[in-house]
Order: sequence, then structure tokens, then C-alpha cells
Amino acid sequence: MLELFSVEVSPGVMAVTESDILRSIHAILRELDGHHPASQFNRGMLRWTLHKKIERNPASNCTLVRVVIKELEKAEKADNKLYIIPLIHTLMYGFIQATDIPDELYKRVYDFCTRLLTLPQPYCSIGFSYANSVKTERSTPGVLYHRLLASEQNLKNDHYTYQERVFVFADPSLFSEEMSAALAEEFETADICRSQSDYMCDGILHVMQAALAGSCCTRRLGRALQSKEQAMIELYFQELVAIVEQSAEDVGGNRSQYVEKLQQLYLTITGPTTRAFDESMTGTPSGISIPNPNISFHMWNEDALLWQQLSKVIKRSFSRADSEFFDLQDSIADLTSTDMIRLSILSTDSGIERDLPLSELLPVIEEPGSSKGEPEQGRLMRKGGIKMKPSITDTIASSAEETVTCPPGKLQRRSGSQSISGNRSQKQYTARVVLLGDDRILGKMAKAYYSIRKREARRPFLLPKMNLHIYCIPVCNSQPGSPSTELEYLSAEKMDTCQLAAYLGRADPWYESNINSLSHMIPKLAKMNCCSGKTSAANPFLVDIISYYVRMGQQPVYFCIYSVKISFSCLTKEAAEDVFLTQAEICIPELPSAGENTLTRKRNVTESFGAVLSVTYKKASLSNRECEKSLTLRTSGVVINAIPSCTTEDFDCLTVCFSDGLKVKSTEDSKIRASSIKIRSLEQKSFNVCFDKDHRRVYKEVSSIEVSPCLDPGFCLQKMRDTKFSFGEEQNVGLTQYMPKGLSLAINTFAGIIR
Repeated sequence: MLELFSVEVSPGVMAVTESDILRSIHAILRELDGHHPASQFNRGMLRWTLHKKIERNPASNCTLVRVVIKELEKAEKADNKLYIIPLIHTLMYGFIQATDIPDELYKRVYDFCTRLLTLPQPYCSIGFSYANSVKTERSTPGVLYHRLLASEQNLKNDHYTYQERVFVFADPSLFSEEMSAALAEEFETADICRSQSDYMCDGILHVMQAALAGSCCTRRLGRALQSKEQAMIELYFQELVAIVEQSAEDVGGNRSQYVEKLQQLYLTITGPTTRAFDESMTGTPSGISIPNPNISFHMWNEDALLWQQLSKVIKRSFSRADSEFFDLQDSIADLTSTDMIRLSILSTDSGIERDLPLSELLPVIEEPGSSKGEPEQGRLMRKGGIKMKPSITDTIASSAEETVTCPPGKLQRRSGSQSISGNRSQKQYTARVVLLGDDRILGKMAKAYYSIRKREARRPFLLPKMNLHIYCIPVCNSQPGSPSTELEYLSAEKMDTCQLAAYLGRADPWYESNINSLSHMIPKLAKMNCCSGKTSAANPFLVDIISYYVRMGQQPVYFCIYSVKISFSCLTKEAAEDVFLTQAEICIPELPSAGENTLTRKRNVTESFGAVLSVTYKKASLSNRECEKSLTLRTSGVVINAIPSCTTEDFDCLTVCFSDGLKVKSTEDSKIRASSIKIRSLEQKSFNVCFDKDHRRVYKEVSSIEVSPCLDPGFCLQKMRDTKFSFGEEQNVGLTQYMPKGLSLAINTFAGIIR
């Protein structure tokens, strides 16, 4: 595996030929079919190697597009849908960076994307999105590259103000301090020598090449930009953005006018010359590779509240680039109590200073700069307050975008975009959160997301302004023996700590090839960089993988978050509430007497093991009919899985398995599917509950648990408001009938779910 990381493509190498690209594409397709001789741990390396060669030879992007569209047409003719998603993502990755695509190639790519509309999900939604992109790029050459660069690098301008940030959160239990430092250094050294002016120059060069073609001398334009001061470069970039966005927004615009305006800007930068066309024939390189986005690396702090760390990191990052992003940052950051939802606050303060007590009024009257002869005028002034934020009624659409549940009567898991709309989201900011870890960090993310939604329900602040996209890169602890020490309460057959990522790999083969293959590779890379003391600045493999994933992985898969009500055997202990995403496991500990010998212990275990549990559940069915059932059994443990173990059982429900169950009153199987479940101990024995396979989230001495799909906090709050005057009506009234009821966590992949 490590030999593949020595791939080096020097900047002065010859352009990649069509035959070289074709061989690489065929190798990738053989890898998808499982016929490639490479090791399972090397999956995804072929794609990265191809993109690395194209990155060092940007003039080959057009060749890449031509080769891939041929393979797509062959796959379409042979009805081989397995190849479509990987090939079309590879095509668009090169299409965005290409500058010399002829009209006939534009038409072939656009026609193929439109033909995908006749296929089911996810092909139709991906085809629709890419068809719009190709059409926009054809009318306004260079716009896709320009928008991606401006949003990812946060280039300030007045016409395209969308900003994106990539946040990588790693589970500290999987990385030592040295490995964490090595990973952080790799992210920090990526494009560390690049400035905002450099990125602006890249944008100007690419748009000029794409629009002016042979009329643009890349070498002359590059030298002219290098000789300009930063203020002038920013001025040129502002004018370029204005021209590009005006042309992109004008649906029936004239392309010749767009080219003419860019030609005038080009002459303004370079100055009039008669040798421009001669110098353009000197073989200057065509095209500029898109740089990696800004990525910030963080270890998920165990000491702080999860939602506080996530929200603070996001707020601080965006606020550095835009001081107006969070005008209430300080006051909102002080809010730490989200467990109690307050519907209203009784206040005796009218907000008018005339009603203030004299002790509070004197400091206001005696403000610096106010005359003593105008106290009455000061007393009629309103007290300073805070800016009103959108209410829950103003954020219903935002809540609907963030939360998706399956329609009634559907048990199949939902994936893909809510609608195939070509309109860009009106939210100006996008936070892309990449999770490095196993099911434990995903469980933490679900809990943090629930806390954020609960906080936003009573005081909308973060989500109405920002899109939140979540990505998962699995990491397995390769150190022998460590799982047994941390997860000793888990049964041996349940030691797979990357269950959710494994499901995503079964649902999306391209995710399996490019992302799941990293589960064992990332710790080895971090350890290798830590031991060598060198970073992979020349070929930042992990940074490249994350960049490709967040750019092309735009199809979400929705996972229901389940809430749990926990009651304890100790009556003085208050009940608790928690949430989980992947699994809840009940373990009944054995407590033998101190003087009990081995023979007596074995006999007692044989006669009476585990505990007798009462189980009441609502059976999951395709008809969505509520059928409540119950059973009583003796068991030594219960595993409640929210993630199916195979593709043939892809239902969005709970799968409950009992260990060594000896039934007392039931004819049911030992494995049931339920939409909700309640488990109660009928003996004096209590049990322990662990969530998401995390030893740090264990509840002991539990007498009963109640598991059900987590309701969206905004829905709960609005329902309480609407039913206040509904006189006992149980059905949804008012705004609740238009709001999503359940809360789901969306994990982005390349294709969603391919059924």
C-alpha cells in the first residue's frame, strides 16, 4: 500500500495522453467490478492517482472529459448502471477545470445528462443537477470554476457572496497526541503559501482562458497580474465577478457581450499590444487546477458540551471572514441551558425608561454627553435591546430542509435531495462537517445536532443562515487489543464499530471504493507521518480525498435519530433522556456472591441466567399500521440496531435481537422489527445500557427504557403553541401540519442509495 503514495508527477512532465487516461479509467472500472488485482486496502488510490496527474497537467482536462463521455455512452448502451455514478463524477470534476471544451463535446455531455432524467433515483437528480451546470457553463464559460473558487476560498466580493467552510472533527480516542499533531500539520500545510490575491489571480486566469480562448495569452496575463499590487488585483477581481454573475443571471443573455466585456478587462490588465496574439501561440499551458478548499482540523473535545464546540467553531470561522455574519455572537454564545424549552417569559419591564425604578433610571439620565436640562426627553427613550431574530414560524421552510422523514406508509430509508430544483439555496453560508471516526463519533454528532435543533427551536440563530452538510470518513482502531479494553461489555459479534459506514458502502459502491477504503489507512498514514517527522505537502492524500468527497458527495442518506427515556432502579435517581443513532445495547451484569465457588456459579448460571424482561413494541410494517405487541422472556442481553446489517433488509426501523432468549409468554421470534419499543425488568435485577458502542455513554442500574423516533424540537414547540387553544384536539393543527415531525441526520455520499 505504501508504495502507491510515492506517486510523483513533476510539473514539467508531458501532458497526459488519451491512451493513458483510458487505461486509468478502465482500471477504476475493473476495481468497481472487483476484478482488479490490487489489495482491498488500496481501493480509491487509482482515482486519486488519475486526478493527481490531471491536476499537474490541467491542459488534459478536456481529454479526460472526452474519454469519460465515451465510456458513459458505452455504459448506457450496455445498461451498466454500476459505472454511471463514478464516471459522471469523474467527468464533472474535469469539466469544471477544463477551459477548451468544443461545442460538440458540450452537446454530448449535456445530452447524456438529460437522458439520465428518464432513470430512477439517484440518477435523475444527479443528471438534472449536472445538466443545469453544463448549460450554465456553456452560456457563461468559467462560471463553475469561479463560483467554486470564490465560495471555498472565501474571496470577498459584492456580487457572489456565498461562503463555504470545511470542518474536520476527529475522535481523540482513535488517535494519539502525536498522530493528531501530524494530521493537524497536514491540513495546515496544504496551500499554506497561497494568499487571497493568488486565488483571485487563478480565478481571473481561468475565466479569461475559458471565455477568450485563443485571444487570451496566459503567459502575458499572468505576468501582468504578478506585477500588480494587491489592491489592483482585488479591483480586477471585483469587476470580473460582476461580469460573470451578470451573464450567469441573464438567462437569455448574449454570450458575445460577455466575451466583449472580458476582452476589455483583459486589455485593461495587460495593456494594449500587437504581440498578444503572437505570444499566445508559444505553447503556454491551458487551464488551472482548482485548489483544495480551506479545511480546519479539530479534535472532538470530550470535556465541553458537544453542540457548544461544534457551533462555536463554525461561528468563529465564518465571523473571521464576515463580521456581520453573527451580530449576536457573544450574547448567543452565553446561552448554555437547552434542556428546558420555554414557551414565554413573564416580564414586568415595558421597555420604556419612564417605568424604570429611580435607582435604575439615574445612570441612564446622567449619560455622558447628555444635558441636565433634558431629563424628561431622556426618560421617554426606549431601553437598548437586542435585534429580533426569526421566530419559529419564519423558519419552517428551513426546518423542512434540514429534517426529512419517510412519507407515511414507507419503510424504505430516504436518500437524495428533497426536490430536483435547480435554484441555489438562499442561505449564504455552508458548513461542511467531516467526521473522522467510527459509530461513536457519529453518535456524538447526532446528540450535538439534536441539541442544536433544540436550541434553534426556541431561538433560531444558526441554521436559518447556514446550510449544514455532514460527511463520514470511517476510521478503525488498528491497535490490537484496544477494542476489547474499551468495549468489553459488548458481545464479540458486535465489535464492528463502523456499521453505518459499512451500510453506506453497500448502498453506494463509489463511496465504498473511495471512502470506506480509508478506514484502516488513515491511522497508518498518521503514524507514518508522525514517525518520519515529515508531512505529505507534495501529495496531501487525505486533504485531496476530503476535497473530492465534499465537492462531489451531494446526495444525502437520512438516518433516524432515536430518543430514549431511561428509568433507574434507584427511586431517588431522576429519570434521564438521551439519543442514539446506530445502536443501543442492554447488558445484564452477573453478580455472583463473594464466597461462591466455580461449580456453584456454573450451576446458578445454568438454572437462572440474565433477567426476565417485559417487552412492548409497535411492530414495523410496510402498511404503516400501528400494531402493538408484547412478550416476556428471559435473556442475558438485548441489542437494538437502527442500521440494517444487509441490503436485503433496508428498512428504516429498529431491529431488536435477544441473546440466549428463553421465552416465557410468547410465540414471537427472537428477532423483531419495531418502530418503537419499551423494555422493563420484571425482577429485582437492573441492567446497563450503552449507546452507539461508546463506553463513555453507559447508564448503569437501569430498570426500564423507552425507545422511539426522536421528534423535531421545532415541531414539538409549535405543536404546544398550536394546541394551547385547540380544546383537546389531538390531530396536528395550525403550522404543525406543514412541519416535519421526525428528526433525521443526513450523511452525504456520492449517490445516496442505489437500489
